Amino acid sequence: MSINLALILTLLTFFTGAVVAMNKLVWRTEKKRGASMGLLTLVEYSRSFFPVLLFVLVIRSFVFEPFRIPSGSMMPTLLKGDFIFVKKYAYGLRLPVTETKFIETGEPERGDVMVFRLPSDPSINYIKRVVGLPGDVIGYRRHRITVNGELVDLEAHGHATRADPRFVEQLDKRRHEILINDENRVEGDGDYEVPAGHYFVMGDNRDNSRDSRFIGSIPESHLVGEAVRIWLHMDGLSWPRWERIGNKIQ
Repeated sequence: MSINLALILTLLTFFTGAVVAMNKLVWRTEKKRGASMGLLTLVEYSRSFFPVLLFVLVIRSFVFEPFRIPSGSMMPTLLKGDFIFVKKYAYGLRLPVTETKFIETGEPERGDVMVFRLPSDPSINYIKRVVGLPGDVIGYRRHRITVNGELVDLEAHGHATRADPRFVEQLDKRRHEILINDENRVEGDGDYEVPAGHYFVMGDNRDNSRDSRFIGSIPESHLVGEAVRIWLHMDGLSWPRWERIGNKIQ
């Protein structure tokens, strides 16, 4: 069973805020003699926690949210165990829990690394790279992408080996590395038309990614934010990889 942290945080913030407001307007425990120990304790804890909970809720909902990379689908850009910051205001400000957008701030650009809610199960967050914008026709054949009939630049990485088959791809202004493990693989090949209000996304680990080739385009209503920076890498009980801390996500 998944835990809805946004809902829990919102409820706790609302509850402690309500207790503080009720005490100020009605209970006035500071001036009221004979107030029960339970009520005094509840008011004291609410006063202490409400500002902290409100601050965390605002930052997490509208500014930055931490996210842990759960798999290798975005290798080599992101590794399993990377902890990243997701810029929540990149694609509009949304209310916590309901995810209703109330302020427009921007739209995804081709090449962005984007976090979104899985359409088939919105309680699960995915992270992929934006390849197609609304109205685009994306072609994918033998590991080469075309956008509206134009072939996307792809070149061999200077340090690529058979064990580390990296390539460099250029999506508009974004130059980034991808992995191609099986040059003969054709699963997912085809043409994909991106509907209005949707985005076509792919993982940088092209042969090991469950992306829009298989789950379909992502509706705008399911966008969470843009992945911008790594703040920690720790996989299991191993020591952190210090060289990854602070890296900008390309």
